[in-house]
Amino acid sequence: MRITLGVTGGVAAYKAAELVRRLQQEGYNVQVVMTRSAREFITPLTFAALSGQKVITDLFGDSSGSEANLESAIEHIAVAQRTDLLLVAPATADIIAKFARGVADDFLTTLYLASTAPVVIAPAMNVNMWNHAATQENVEMLRARGAKIVEPDEGYLACGMTGPGRLAGLEEILAAVREVTKSQRDLEGETILVSAGPTCEDLDPVRYITNRSSGKMGYAVAEAAAKRGARVFLVSGPVNLETPAGVERIDVRTAEEMHRAVVEQFAQASVAILAAAVADYRPVERRGEKIKKGVAPLAISLEPTTDILAAVARNKGEKIVVGFAAETDHVAEHARKKLASKNADLIVANDVTAEGAGFDRDTNVVTLFSRDGRDLALPKMPKSEVAQRIMDEVIRLRALRQAPAARHSNV
Repeated sequence: MRITLGVTGGVAAYKAAELVRRLQQEGYNVQVVMTRSAREFITPLTFAALSGQKVITDLFGDSSGSEANLESAIEHIAVAQRTDLLLVAPATADIIAKFARGVADDFLTTLYLASTAPVVIAPAMNVNMWNHAATQENVEMLRARGAKIVEPDEGYLACGMTGPGRLAGLEEILAAVREVTKSQRDLEGETILVSAGPTCEDLDPVRYITNRSSGKMGYAVAEAAAKRGARVFLVSGPVNLETPAGVERIDVRTAEEMHRAVVEQFAQASVAILAAAVADYRPVERRGEKIKKGVAPLAISLEPTTDILAAVARNKGEKIVVGFAAETDHVAEHARKKLASKNADLIVANDVTAEGAGFDRDTNVVTLFSRDGRDLALPKMPKSEVAQRIMDEVIRLRALRQAPAARHSNV
């Protein structure tokens, strides 16, 4: 899992170096973000050497004075999207106040607002600052929003005073990280099959029929499922995307190849999420040589491809099957019809002509239509977040299915 470690200005900042090493030993990938004041206590070079990654120090450009560009200007969004946990240790009274009040005046505070990942905060400060009503109010505000607060230890402080305010022990911070990340792995024990990308149906050695698809939505689903602990098989059509970490990928080209691969992997899956844009038709005849251009109209006979969603859902048993519907009109009507006719449990539908949706984008606007009659319309959001919401709905449907069995066993 990817952890972003925010280091803020205080004597305890040096302890964050050891924290990086301990997090790596437990298998976490650590990205360090430092505030300007943190750099007064420890250098970015120390964290870069330990983490093996660039240390982010400024919202625009970097501390070396290099010129800001578009990449640096939106880097906080990119880091926010790939972060599984935001850990701030040590957290000063200042950063806690900014988080609580929504101030975004540097990279770390902007990242906090842009991220939907869980947050763990380990405060460290003077005893009077910790006990101040303003700090306690801010801490409670963050706790109410779901942040995990690792209370500071009592003891002798750098300022010469004694009392609560010393950064909690590394074991206590690590325990909090384990607790939060474990709660995010709610799909452990599940085997999830995901299909993604287009299929290509050849007319001749040069030309083919396909559907528009970048594969980004399906790959986001596969990544979300893997992050939450599932074993994931990804059956992918031709795309220009990297395989998500922990995902087993099977490459295919045609609808028939995808059908065979999906059926084979579905045998061992508990959930199937079929996001691929499978071509609905293929040429009856594939020419062995290139079709030459002529002046007369060209007629090509097409035949339907296998309906993979219907074929899988027909014999799903207790397994959960999710389909996708890319529409240009009457989205709800078409989605509900598909939900019933395909015997699916959930249809993820969108109007591909809507702003923020469609192809080759990093965002999507979808509505989730469930077999139990629940319609959940989501606003425009990154496809990574849409994927998480889909997994949440899968877990809800699984709980509904297991509930009657649990009640029966208690009778």
